Amino acid sequence: MHHLMHRHLGKAVAGAAIALTGTAAMVAITLPSDAGAAGGTDPRSRPAAAPGPGRDQGPPPPGVVESTPVEGERGRGRDPLTDGELRRARDLALPRTLRGAARNVTGRPGPEPLTTDLAELTPAETGLADPPRRATVTFYDYRNDSYLTKTVNLTTATVESADARHGVQPPPSRAEAVEAARLLIAAPLGSGLRQDYRDATGHDLTGPGPLSVTGFVYRGRAEGDAPGALGDCGEHRCIRLFTKVKNGRWIDTRRFVIDLSARTVARLG
Repeated sequence: MHHLMHRHLGKAVAGAAIALTGTAAMVAITLPSDAGAAGGTDPRSRPAAAPGPGRDQGPPPPGVVESTPVEGERGRGRDPLTDGELRRARDLALPRTLRGAARNVTGRPGPEPLTTDLAELTPAETGLADPPRRATVTFYDYRNDSYLTKTVNLTTATVESADARHGVQPPPSRAEAVEAARLLIAAPLGSGLRQDYRDATGHDLTGPGPLSVTGFVYRGRAEGDAPGALGDCGEHRCIRLFTKVKNGRWIDTRRFVIDLSARTVARLG
């Protein structure tokens, strides 16, 4: 009997301990994080904390629109090219007297402008406080399918180097992608694009304006088998397109290749 009562008493004590442990766990979970063991006061009786960083202090002050800082005519060191320097670099790279000899993507006089970037310094110039400002300007001449690169010194207003290469196809400009879309829309092979656009919008597609297009170069045989109509791609300027209705759905035009040099459209596969 004594043994039985001792065993029941042990169970009761153990049960109370479990219950107490469970209650302690609940308290540990539900108490605020700043209620520690020191000081047993009810956190609800403490005065409210004063406003501080991150606390609600009412609506923020109204925003202030600042005017755009005035851009200098010339940058310094490795500053990005200013608008004035961009214009000057292109004028130095392509004097007006030479523009009539080249053709852009639409066949008009002057080569197609591609990029104008700040040129790298020579090792001897890297430590200078005010090194010379140079720009590398690139064009594509559709008259003879050549990639033109000129380095101009904006400090001395001279052309320091010039290079023309064939068979080099850099990424297309936005103007080239838009012209490729124009040719595709007008071509018989563009009937699927026109129909997809009508299905998506209920309107006829007569030009590239309602489309968002991104072009990437197709290099013909360098990328595998090229159909006969595309055999000149790589030497010619050939473009494929990612096409999307503005604020709408994508239209798959990746299998079409637009030869901007010959102004023709062909289909892969």
